[in-house]
Amino acid sequence: MRKLQILILILFLCSHFPLYSFSYPIKIEEKPLIRDSEHHYKESDYVNAYCNGSIEYVLNDKTRIDCLTEKYTIEFDWAKKWAESVGQTLYYSKMTNKLPAVAIIMKSPQDEKYIKRIIKIDKDITIFKIKAY
Repeated sequence: MRKLQILILILFLCSHFPLYSFSYPIKIEEKPLIRDSEHHYKESDYVNAYCNGSIEYVLNDKTRIDCLTEKYTIEFDWAKKWAESVGQTLYYSKMTNKLPAVAIIMKSPQDEKYIKRIIKIDKDITIFKIKAY
């Protein structure tokens, strides 16, 4: 009877807490998507649609943060430019004493590989995924 109870508990936990959530100690939030099969939107369109803070916030050295919120410095970029977005958000984070975050605009499911690269580099960067497919 005890083994059955343990098995039921394990099945319950697995169904409510997917295994992948234990793989990466990083919070990945998925933003609502903008559907555009032709990808006619510009990066700035996504910033304007999703930023809940100051857009194009200018620092003393004249660099611009795509989106500055109370908690985050968020750099928006296309998935293939993942490394550029990581460098920028880490710099902005140091300059503002806020948490680094990237909003990665994905054109296809294959862009998930870029998300994995960000996680390998720095698990403290919050990732917002925007699916544009």
